[in-house]
Amino acid sequence: MSGDGHRILTPDELGALALASVGGAAAGPFDEQPYLVVRVTPAAPEAERGRLAAWLARQPCPVIGLLDGDRRDEPPVADALVDACDVLVSSTAELDELAANIRAAPIAAMTLVQVLRATQGMPAAQALVVESLAYATLQAGPEFAAWSKANPPRPEPAPVEDGPPVLLARDGARLDITLNRPRSRNPISVEMRDALVEALQFAATDDSLREVHLSGAGACFSSGGDLREFGTAPDPASAHAVRSLRLPAAELIRCASRVTAHLHSACIGSGIELPAFAAHIRAARNTFIQLPELRFGLIPGAGGCVSLPRRIGRQRTAWLVLSGRRINAATALAWRLVDEIVD
Repeated sequence: MSGDGHRILTPDELGALALASVGGAAAGPFDEQPYLVVRVTPAAPEAERGRLAAWLARQPCPVIGLLDGDRRDEPPVADALVDACDVLVSSTAELDELAANIRAAPIAAMTLVQVLRATQGMPAAQALVVESLAYATLQAGPEFAAWSKANPPRPEPAPVEDGPPVLLARDGARLDITLNRPRSRNPISVEMRDALVEALQFAATDDSLREVHLSGAGACFSSGGDLREFGTAPDPASAHAVRSLRLPAAELIRCASRVTAHLHSACIGSGIELPAFAAHIRAARNTFIQLPELRFGLIPGAGGCVSLPRRIGRQRTAWLVLSGRRINAATALAWRLVDEIVD
């Protein structure tokens, strides 16, 4: 047990728990501890670790691996038990932080790890559908309802902005796409979403374009989804239908090999989920990245459950969501979430 009362399992204790549960669920979102914690040590034989890993992959809850020291930035070591964990932590203090967030939104946390497991290795277009279905499920759930009740849509209008929501500029075989709502910090509103879909459809269908550059005007790249519009969809099923028809990520993956994203300052939620599909990402030194959706009772829904794991892996993606922490450009570069840092 840690100071916060977690049950931390050794591989031997994990084996006993798997046996006691008759191979079924040992923890779920309605339990007092809606997650499992495994102390990752080389104690169990390799064959036993494989059996336990398969059992962990079926658990309807986040599986947290507690490392001996911070090994997350070291080259990966083939270990079935480590690979089966949804997220890795290096201290009980870090465990306490993640556990508190999971307890605050256990259904969203469960759904996150299930989506990340299910879509691993799946073609991106299909994985986006899975993410959207899961997001719609959570939109109808109690955790998002509680957040929405405490944070009703704000009635005040958006700041007046000049020009279209997305600027397009072509120079020969190069196309520049610029998010153009700087006074609002370039939120991905319905207006911005639709303009991005049209711009990316144009980029995807024009084979004469060799370079597509995506950037944001003003103080930051994008602050993410427009909170003024949260909870305004007619219903979750219709919202999924709209995403199936008008999702910028679905258009971006069609031309991703030609896209360079230019990030600066805030890249929050969809402000990193979308550019993470680009073949190349340049980040200014002041860039910071955050996935805050869990505190809304949601998961990333603009493609982040698909784009980020393909760059940084399932476990680091889960850590970003479950911790809600910001990472800076240097960490993003070390994790290969961005490809270079520029001045």
